[in-house]
Amino acid sequence: MNGLERVRKALTRHQHELRTSFGLSGVGVFGSYARKRQGKASDLDLLVDFQRAPGLMGFLALEERLSRILGVKVDLVMKSALKPGIAERVLKEVVYVW
Repeated sequence: MNGLERVRKALTRHQHELRTSFGLSGVGVFGSYARKRQGKASDLDLLVDFQRAPGLMGFLALEERLSRILGVKVDLVMKSALKPGIAERVLKEVVYVW
């Protein structure tokens, strides 16, 4: 199973927890994992949407929880916070999990 498929399965398995505990409404993979070019030192870039936006501590707690679930350093980007210059590239390559 490749890295992207492993990530998709883990996120799906933890979907209920992530939705109820952190207010996530959607999550997608972009960057090297979406392109299937990740290496041992790669972090995992996740694009997230929220039912209710978390505060800073909630956002950091989610990032930490996802890193533990997935066994890799996670970088979160809120879809609503994408800057126009990078949004086009991210939205072209994102692989939505749910």
